[in-house]
Amino acid sequence: MAKNQGFAVGIDLGTTYSCVAVWQGQQNRVEIIHNDQGNRTTPSFVAFTDDQRLIGDAAKNQAAANPENTVFDAKRLIGRKYSDPTIQNDKMLWPFKVIADNNDKPMITVKYKGHEKLLSAEEVSSMILMKMREIAEAYLETPVKSAVVTVPAYFNDSQRKATIDAGTIAGLNVMRIINEPTAAAIAYGLDKRINCVGERNIFIFDLGGGTFDVSLLTIKDKVFQVKATAGNTHLGGEDFDNRMVNYLVQEFKRMNKVDISGNPRALRRLRTACEKVKRTLSFAVTTTIEVDSLSKGIDFCISITRAKFQELNMDLFEECLKTVNKCLTDAKTDKSSVHDVVLVGGSSRIPKVQELLQEFFEGKDFCKSINPDEAVAYGAAVQAALLSDDIQNVPNLVLLDVAPLSLGISTKGDLMSVVIPRNTTIPVKRTQGR
Repeated sequence: MAKNQGFAVGIDLGTTYSCVAVWQGQQNRVEIIHNDQGNRTTPSFVAFTDDQRLIGDAAKNQAAANPENTVFDAKRLIGRKYSDPTIQNDKMLWPFKVIADNNDKPMITVKYKGHEKLLSAEEVSSMILMKMREIAEAYLETPVKSAVVTVPAYFNDSQRKATIDAGTIAGLNVMRIINEPTAAAIAYGLDKRINCVGERNIFIFDLGGGTFDVSLLTIKDKVFQVKATAGNTHLGGEDFDNRMVNYLVQEFKRMNKVDISGNPRALRRLRTACEKVKRTLSFAVTTTIEVDSLSKGIDFCISITRAKFQELNMDLFEECLKTVNKCLTDAKTDKSSVHDVVLVGGSSRIPKVQELLQEFFEGKDFCKSINPDEAVAYGAAVQAALLSDDIQNVPNLVLLDVAPLSLGISTKGDLMSVVIPRNTTIPVKRTQGR
């Protein structure tokens, strides 16, 4: 691919939070760029009011007062059909309305400046990308025209193309789409390059707000080779929140004989409280949820333990381990051969997740030197610098990724003849005769 002029950034476009970073050639390091609130991650939220459009922290902060017009989870919509069962299930949980267009594409309906507006997931994602671009431009004091954008390793072709479209709508030249765990591996590799001797097997465990990916890579000299990847594009922190919200809705109903399941404002306030509680339970064994006047003037106050949170989500945590096992099996690698386990994504901080993973890897310590929230944007920024020809001191490395899903041609009926099996190193070209 032709190299680009000017500043190029790396953007981690997340389900719940996004992050932008840039390679600073003079300092020979990556800079994670903070937003106007001083935060290094920005909520992936867009809100519409009678007089303005809000993106990021401002959008999330007013979500409880304006739930029907505050859009999030665009990453769970992008590149999918409206009839997709996951969208049909999610639709029941979203306070905003999602309808189908004539081509079975999901469209979000909001009220903006007094008029109904239809938005695609690409348009919403483009607004978040635009915000990340503005954050970078404010810091760099120069226009940003190009970016490397990350996606879950298990995103299919439709989801990847839709993400590129979102970048184009945002006025960005998307230099490359790279997989999130691969980007995190770059961050790990550069962090460890001083004491990395010989070939090392690195296992990336990336559990974010809405998606889950694992990848096994080997790093030797300056070559990063993905051996296998596995994942679930619909598993993450939001699903853990949903379990807690559902449990607390039932508890509120039991205690007060009031059902808030059809009250978007109350549900948003409860969800926000659940997000905070989930984080608190990563370092405390018990905490209290307090929401003033949740519904009909009734205050809601209830204590919740880490054990309860774990019980509500245990099947999802175990699902994560099955995916870990699948990845190692596909890579034909025994878990004892893994040198380092790298945790990425905010949900990887959950103590039970770490405990189960440590048991699986028979007591192996995790790599704690990279920030789980920032590693993906860090790696994307390095890749962006590698694709730019006027950026100094860029680390010289080679990335060899894999196709996460099998590619093939349709044969009789709904059958597919596989031409390129999953976990084949890319780029690759194959033909199949009739």
